Amino acid sequence: MAEAAIPVGLVGAGPWAKMVHSPMLAAGPETRLAGIWARKPEASRDLAARYNIPSFEDYDDLLAACEAVAFAVAPEAQPQFAARAARAGKALLLEKPPGADVAGALRIAEAVAGAGVPSMLMLSYRFSDAVRAFVGEARAFDASGARATFISGGLLAGPFAFGWRLERGALLDLGPHAIDLASATLGKVTRVQAHGDPLRWVGLLLDHESGAVSEVSLSGSVGIPQAKVGIELFGPGGTIAVDGMTGMGPAVFANISAAFAACVRTGTAHELDAAHGLYLQRIIDEAERQLAAAR
Repeated sequence: MAEAAIPVGLVGAGPWAKMVHSPMLAAGPETRLAGIWARKPEASRDLAARYNIPSFEDYDDLLAACEAVAFAVAPEAQPQFAARAARAGKALLLEKPPGADVAGALRIAEAVAGAGVPSMLMLSYRFSDAVRAFVGEARAFDASGARATFISGGLLAGPFAFGWRLERGALLDLGPHAIDLASATLGKVTRVQAHGDPLRWVGLLLDHESGAVSEVSLSGSVGIPQAKVGIELFGPGGTIAVDGMTGMGPAVFANISAAFAACVRTGTAHELDAAHGLYLQRIIDEAERQLAAAR
């Protein structure tokens, strides 16, 4: 007999909630969308009406109606609501970056650890079948170094060219994906050196605990029709690479929903949990500090 779908509440009703979170959670079959709460009640009501589900005016009412909570809010808002959900015993599907700064990410990580609830960071590219296979291959590959990229035109126009993304740029927005991919294949980052302009182009030189180094290029201000996301590893045995855009689509979000449901059912954190989000945020914070000092 199939297990009942896990009721997941959604916090946020903006573009990402409309395009990704709500259809992903509603599609299941491991999850069902139990209701929506947003700081703009009218946006919450409009989105909830699409799925004929409740739009809650009180955040605590949303928490009472679900077993887990997914977040599609700005980085500065997520720590407050995520920590509150964790203390209420809810599993968390977190947006990246977890916070606007290390303090925000730490607030979530401490709340998750204190409550003992499972968490997962929505680093979507890591749930692609192609990337999953590549990470397994890369961990057995003797790499000396790597080049990782996340280049797009997302900050030039479109549904995400506003707010914190335009203020903070590619490092905070796209950096978590690329740094995570470099870490997954080469090991934890032990040092970062940054240069450039977050609103135009940022370059990162990362030292990894494996002894390998990587170069990461980030930009959200390049006029190209499709984002370029990926990593190429180099070593004595040659080179291996993955195009992160391969297979991106409904199958990836089905993988995310299934992985999160497994975390909720087993009560265990995902590899990409709140602590991992804090790790990524610390690297970004140091890179931002260097960029600010160089201005």
